[in-house]
Amino acid sequence: MAKVDVVKWIATVIQLIGYGLTGLNIVPWNILAFVVGIILWFAVGVMWKDRAIMVVHVGAFIAIVGGYLNS
Repeated sequence: MAKVDVVKWIATVIQLIGYGLTGLNIVPWNILAFVVGIILWFAVGVMWKDRAIMVVHVGAFIAIVGGYLNS
C-alpha cells in the first residue's frame, strides 16, 4: 500500500471520529479530531499535487478554527 493511501485512510478514520464526537457533543475533542484530519487530508493533497483538495481543506481549517475561537 502506498504511503498516500495510508495517510488518506488514517485521515478518513480521524474525520469520522470527529463526526462521532460532534454527535455526542464531546467538545473540544471533536475539534481536535477535525483539525488533525484536515491537516492529514491537506497532506494528501500535497502528495497528489491536487490543489482542489488543498484549497478545500485550508477553507475547512479556517472555518473550524474560526468557529471554535468565536464560540
